[in-house]
Amino acid sequence: MPNRTDSLAELQVIVPNLHRRYSGVTATNRMVAPRLAKLFRAGWFGSNAPEGIGEIRFSDLLRLWRRKTPLIWHARRNNEMIVGVLLRISGWPLKLVFTSAAQRHHSWITRWLIGEMDAIIATSDLSASYLKRAATVIPHGVDTDIYAPPSDRAAAFAESGLPGRYAIGCFGRVRAQKGSDVFVDAMCALLPRHGDFTAVLVGAVVPEQMAFANELKRKIEAVGLAARIVITGELAIEEVQRWYRRLTIYAFTSRNEGFGLTLIEAMAAGNALVAARAGAAELVVEDGVTGVLVPPGDVDALVAALEPLMRDPMLATAMGARARERVVGQFSLDAEANRIAAVYRELV
Repeated sequence: MPNRTDSLAELQVIVPNLHRRYSGVTATNRMVAPRLAKLFRAGWFGSNAPEGIGEIRFSDLLRLWRRKTPLIWHARRNNEMIVGVLLRISGWPLKLVFTSAAQRHHSWITRWLIGEMDAIIATSDLSASYLKRAATVIPHGVDTDIYAPPSDRAAAFAESGLPGRYAIGCFGRVRAQKGSDVFVDAMCALLPRHGDFTAVLVGAVVPEQMAFANELKRKIEAVGLAARIVITGELAIEEVQRWYRRLTIYAFTSRNEGFGLTLIEAMAAGNALVAARAGAAELVVEDGVTGVLVPPGDVDALVAALEPLMRDPMLATAMGARARERVVGQFSLDAEANRIAAVYRELV
């Protein structure tokens, strides 16, 4: 378990995570926070604390009231911005930072909260365009040591016990927004023609999406592919990382997305990538070089883009190697942390 922050007097940054359910925002926060903790005295406040950064309890937060030295409060959600604003009004010496990945027009309350921030970070130029104020664009990064190709991908896949020689995957909560149905429809069309492949849909099925997930399962069973299109349900993060190393191809099928961290996780693991033009796909992917871009929600386009890679796994392997090089060069976790640190330094 992470340790509690040793010295509140030396604390410089508070990283709040005020959301109990594990989400994509939580995942990005957990990855970069320990890197920031190497650059600043930082503490994590909230659930799902990662290793590498001390934890701040509510009692610790109370002891920081009316401290003279300013503290960075780096929010990633509306509720975290609200808490930061209220704390500052009440006497906590906070400099407020907000990271926005959303690619949509914001509600009035979000716009007001953004106006109260001392600095804004956007994860892409498109996200920045919706903010109505100046923002520093800092793409998400990924730990290229954890998300890395296996020494033997065939052996890694064989450990799964699933049929075939290769895997194609799609990760994320099972729901329409993530394009889970688009992936399943494409696999129903492609797998009968490519017997060496098994498809894996890795992600939680929340209660409100159970009917949607059950319809996907009925569709899979109707075409006789229940053994070759697997919906894993929610997995521990270590098991998700293991699945990236088992894949040859990754399909990013979101209809809309903030950033889409799985894009760079899959690329870092050396997966060939076919991605819908959602989230940061057009920022991250060099179309035809480090991946292939397709329109969101278009099953036929996804099938057409995936089939050449499934027909020639060596082509997929070469694309995955180029994708890995791009992430290491442009989207590493250290690069993200250093850019965020520069924003902090301007404030304190």
